[in-house]
Amino acid sequence: MVPNRGKRSILLLVLFCVNASGAFVGINVGTSISNPPPASDIVAILKEKQIRHVRLFDVDHEMLNALANTGIEVIVGVPNDQLLRVGQSRSEAADWINKNVAAYIPATNITYIAVGNEVLTTIPNAALVLIPALQFLQSALLAANLNSQVKISSPQSIDMIPKFFPPSTATFNSTWNSIMNQYLQFLKNYGSSFMLNAQTYYAYTKGQGIFPLDFALFQALNPNNQVVDPNTNLYYTNMFDSMVDAAYYSMQALNFTGIPVIVTASGWPWFGGSKEPDATVDNALAYNSNLIKHVLNGSGTPSQPTAQINTYIFELFNEDLRPGPISEKNWGIMYPNKTALYTLSFEHPDESDGDSTGLVGVFCVANSSAPAIALKQGLDWACGPGSANCSAIQPGQPCYDSNNIAAVASYAYNDYYHRTQANGGTCNFNNTAMITTTDPSHGLCIFAGRSGSSKGGGISPVCLLESEKKGEQQKEEKMVMLRHSDLKLWVLLRNLCVRVKQTPFASYLGTLLDA
Repeated sequence: MVPNRGKRSILLLVLFCVNASGAFVGINVGTSISNPPPASDIVAILKEKQIRHVRLFDVDHEMLNALANTGIEVIVGVPNDQLLRVGQSRSEAADWINKNVAAYIPATNITYIAVGNEVLTTIPNAALVLIPALQFLQSALLAANLNSQVKISSPQSIDMIPKFFPPSTATFNSTWNSIMNQYLQFLKNYGSSFMLNAQTYYAYTKGQGIFPLDFALFQALNPNNQVVDPNTNLYYTNMFDSMVDAAYYSMQALNFTGIPVIVTASGWPWFGGSKEPDATVDNALAYNSNLIKHVLNGSGTPSQPTAQINTYIFELFNEDLRPGPISEKNWGIMYPNKTALYTLSFEHPDESDGDSTGLVGVFCVANSSAPAIALKQGLDWACGPGSANCSAIQPGQPCYDSNNIAAVASYAYNDYYHRTQANGGTCNFNNTAMITTTDPSHGLCIFAGRSGSSKGGGISPVCLLESEKKGEQQKEEKMVMLRHSDLKLWVLLRNLCVRVKQTPFASYLGTLLDA
């Protein structure tokens, strides 16, 4: 048993590591299914796939009970058909919170309430009750003493932004400026996030060929066919980033900054009708797998490179009762009978060995004489479609250097090369890269291929913990209580702050565990 003081110290450590672990990818679970699987089976699937975040479109009490004691973070939805009820009566809003949120906490880890879904674009006649609904539900959370654990927001469609490219000139539909100002002020006041349904498939098909399919699927573009915002000169390697940035710029146009974006729905249908040729299994697999890699590598977006774009894949199961074209029923990654249509990995890049080559003492680095614009293109590709883990070159991280694009590109190039060389990956990047045996690692910035290290990424400063800052005595006071009973905690720490194993602190913990 760990005394309370030791537990508090360990909790602090966990919180530090969680903050360093980067963005997450969750999944939507819809209910428009004629024969849905039992809630217990759904939760078993989430555990098997290591999905730690789930969005429920409405309140499924069986599902909320099944999620109890799993630690999975849950977004519960207020369906559009209940919006009028909670938006016109404080008592009804309080009743909704008590029955659907308070009754399940703390066993079920509810962290967000999504009020309605695309209200302004799908049921505009309900727009006037949206803000009161948010406010009444927030008051009910406060009364239940849950306001610090549960945040409230309302998912908006990308259609709220009539023209999302170029992102720098994007604005919300001016029809809704008054409501959007109130909505954004609500998010600002309560530290909540802007929920965006960024369905790239719809944006691509509506574009009717304006954007190439590769751009929509996170796949490499021809060097002569790059997508650039002419006002910022920022290169966009995929449509998803441009839509997310459009949301940030649209908020900025209304004088709101500092509100994070959560993508509450993004996916690709695997099957469609004769007039939906791009709804295929191959495209769905390409989009969703590349989206997961892109979000988890921590590279943010061109205008928000340090932002964590937490994203929920749409969706877990096909929903055969959804109205509309054939594709509407076929967004799931599996059938409701639990047969997988294709396989996705939700594993964070840092939880698997990033160096699949076995090459030691060989590095792929940028040519410092290459034009800066070419290096920027190579860097964007490596961190985007190339799926390099670029978290260590974000501002404040050990490999970041705002004055040396070649050094930053070198880290991304090398990470990509060591991840992919065994499967045909090369060190070229349009002739801006070269192989060297000179180790470019410096300080805490550790490149893949360095002797004694199978991974790159440097050592995240927050994972160095207080042992580097406050001395061995305080470290010992904080951690001496760790024993075999906390093996699960140690595994969690190892996974969340994998690079801590390169520090003396890890050896110290290992000694304690082996004692």
